Amino acid sequence: MSFAAPVILIGFILVFSTLIGYLPGLFNLGDQLFIQVLNFLAVFGNGKPLQGILTLGFTVSIVGILLDLLNIYRYQSLQDERF
Repeated sequence: MSFAAPVILIGFILVFSTLIGYLPGLFNLGDQLFIQVLNFLAVFGNGKPLQGILTLGFTVSIVGILLDLLNIYRYQSLQDERF
C-alpha cells in the first residue's frame, strides 16, 4: 500500500492534467501541469520520469515499513509495561 499510494496519486494528477486539456481554454494549463509533474519526477529519476516515480514509490514504501516496525516495537513495549 505504501508503494501504491504515491504512484496512484501522481497518476491521478497526470490523468487530471490530460483531461483538463480537453476543456476549451484550459489546454495550456493542462499541458503546463503535465510538463511540470514530469519535470518534478525527472528530478528524482536522473532525468527519467518513470524512474522518478519508482524512486518515490520505493522511498515511501521504505518509510511505511519503518513506521510499521516502530508501531510493532511500541505496541510490544506498551504491553510489557502493563504486566
